[in-house]
Amino acid sequence: MSSVAIQQMADRVAGLMEERLKLGGGSLAAKLKRGQRALPKRVRDAALLLAEAAEKVQHPKLVAQVDMGAVSDAYDLCVRHLMTVDPGSRRRDYLASMVSTFGFGVLTLILVLIAFLAWRGYL
Repeated sequence: MSSVAIQQMADRVAGLMEERLKLGGGSLAAKLKRGQRALPKRVRDAALLLAEAAEKVQHPKLVAQVDMGAVSDAYDLCVRHLMTVDPGSRRRDYLASMVSTFGFGVLTLILVLIAFLAWRGYL
């Protein structure tokens, strides 16, 4: 596996992160820094390994330190996970979470108001 192939792998994962997770940033490392909580730990660790390998292959003397098998496995894991992410579903889940949080707050406020009015003798 050449340094060009590793850079293409990193670019592909970065593109998927931008497309599926809506993460900005130039490189894979920048996208990982912005969206660490958006990925499970195994996938995040694999993406970090891929980003480190992409940086190491930029320097000819460090290419020997890159484990090509581990990089290939990390790429497969990242792509498999990111292909299953549905941006629409994430948006709906976020919206449902916001609505339920707001609804719980309103319900709590109403219950506290009723309890206060009963305590003061108005109900």
